[in-house]
Amino acid sequence: MADTTKPEEEEPIDEDVEDGDAAAEGGEGGAAAAKKKKKKKKKVKGEAGEAGEGTEGPTPPPPAPPTSAADDKDGAAAPSAAADEDDADADGVAEGGEAGGEAMSASKKKREKAKAAAARKKAAATEAGGEAVAATGGGPAGKVKIYSANETQWSSIIRGIQPWGPYPTPEPDGQPQQHGGEWGLTIPVLQQFPSGNVPHGMEVPYHGDDGRRRTSDAELRELERLHSISYSEIRTAAECHRQVRKHMQSVIKPGMLMTDICEQLENLNRTLVQENGLQAGIAFPTGCSINHVAAHWTPNSGDKTVLQYGDVCKIDFGTHVNGRIIDSAWTVHFDPQFDLLAEAARESTKAGVAAAGIDVRLCDVGAACQEVMESYEVEINGKTYPVKSIRNLNGHSIGPYQIHAGKSVPIVKGGENSTKMEEGELFAIETFGSTGKGYVKEDLECSHYMKNFDVGHIPLRLPKAKQLLQFINKNFDTLAFCRRWIDRAGEEKYLLALRNLCDVGIVQPYPPLVDIKGSYTVQYEHTILLRPTQKEILSKGDDY
Repeated sequence: MADTTKPEEEEPIDEDVEDGDAAAEGGEGGAAAAKKKKKKKKKVKGEAGEAGEGTEGPTPPPPAPPTSAADDKDGAAAPSAAADEDDADADGVAEGGEAGGEAMSASKKKREKAKAAAARKKAAATEAGGEAVAATGGGPAGKVKIYSANETQWSSIIRGIQPWGPYPTPEPDGQPQQHGGEWGLTIPVLQQFPSGNVPHGMEVPYHGDDGRRRTSDAELRELERLHSISYSEIRTAAECHRQVRKHMQSVIKPGMLMTDICEQLENLNRTLVQENGLQAGIAFPTGCSINHVAAHWTPNSGDKTVLQYGDVCKIDFGTHVNGRIIDSAWTVHFDPQFDLLAEAARESTKAGVAAAGIDVRLCDVGAACQEVMESYEVEINGKTYPVKSIRNLNGHSIGPYQIHAGKSVPIVKGGENSTKMEEGELFAIETFGSTGKGYVKEDLECSHYMKNFDVGHIPLRLPKAKQLLQFINKNFDTLAFCRRWIDRAGEEKYLLALRNLCDVGIVQPYPPLVDIKGSYTVQYEHTILLRPTQKEILSKGDDY
C-alpha cells in the first residue's frame, strides 16, 4: 500500500511492519500491523484487496514539492521510480502489494500536481499583494500612507446634483490632488498641470447653416491658436471652480453657519487658484442667498444665519486668473419636495446654453430659457405652485476684470431685441426660478460692492475715503468685493468712507434681491466661451 505523507516531514517507520513475522501472509501479527498502519495513514483510492494486506514494504522518502512546470514532470516520475526500487528490495511481496504500489504511484502524481498548483497560486497572490501594498503606499512600519483625493469616495447629501468622478489625472510632472490641510484640499491647479494644459470644458459644435461661415476651418484654427494663452488662463480658473465646488458639495450640510460655509469655500478657492493680488484669486463674493432671497446675499461679519434642512440656498461664486472670470452657480437643498423646483432651473439653464452661439439673438436665448422653466409646476407643503422665471434677472457677458461686460442675456422672451452674441465672447448663462411673483427688488442689509468699471477721477474730501479707495484699487480694482473681505484685511471703521464712495459714484452697492416672503427661488449658471470653431461650456462638471 502506498503511503500519503506531507512533503515537509517524514512519516516514522513502523517497527512492527519491519518484523519478519509481519511478512507472514494472513498471520495474526500481519493483521495487527495492518490495523495499526491504517490508524496512522489515509487510505489511497484504488488500494489492493485483501490479498495484499500485511505485505507492505518500507515507506519511501517524501519528494520535494515542485515549483515549476518542469518540476511537475520530475515529481510525477520520482514516485514511480521510488516505488519500483522498494518493490525490488522487499521480500515476499505479493501480487496484491504490487497493485497497491501502482495505485500509490498514481495517487502521488495527482497529489503532487495539486500541491504544485496550490504553491503557484499562493506565490501569485503574494506577488499581487506586494504590488497592491506598493501602489497604496503601504510598507515598513513607520511609513504613513498618503491618501490621494481620488482614493476617497465622493458623497453628498445635497439633492439634485450628479455624483462626481475622480479628480483629473495630473500631468507626468504634476501632483495629484490630495485631501488634507486646513480647507480640505492641498494641491493648487497649476501644480497639477505645470504646463498650463488644463482640462477643457464641454466642447459643443455649433448647429446651423454652414454656408454662413465667413472664414475657412484653417483660419478658425489659427484664431484659436492666437487666443491659446487666454484660453489656458480661463480653463485654469474653471478647473479651480470645479474642484472647489466638488469638495464643498461633500461638506455642506444642515446646521452649518453660512459664514463658515463661505469662508471655507473662499479659502479653498484662494488655495487652489494660488491667490496673488490681482493676477489670480476670487472673482466676487460667495453668494449664498436663501429661500425668497434670489441673489447678492452673503453674510457680513458677525452674521449667525444657519443653513436649515428646509432651506433652498443658491451657491454662486467666481474664480479668475489674470481677470479671466468663471461665474457658475447651483442650488443647495436637502428636502425632496424641492427637487422639481431645482430641476426647473437646471433644465432651463441647459436650454439656454444649448441655444447660445455665434450670431444668436439674445432674446432667442431668453425665450428658450422661459419655455423650459415655466413648463414646471411644483407641490410644496401641500400647495401647488407654477414655477416662474424671475423676469428682471439676467445672464450677462463677461470681460477681463469685468463681471458685467455690457450685454444682458434675458431669461424670458420679450420684444425683438436684435443684439447678438459674437465670436470670442464669454457669457454667463444663468436662470432663476421662483414660486413667488417672479420679480425681485432690493432689500436687506447690503454686503456686495463693486467699483464702477468706467469711473474717472472724482475728488474726495474724506481722508478715510481716499485711504479706502486706495485699498480697493490695490486688492480688488473693478472686481466685486464684500465687507467680510475688508474686515479680513484688518480695516476698521470704514463704513462711513464706503458710503461716501457709493454716494459719489465710485463704488456701486449691490443689495440683496428678494421675491415675496414665503416664496422659494432657485438658480443654476454656467460660463460659456464662443470659440471660433465650437462652443465651450467652461464650468461644466459632473455635478450639473
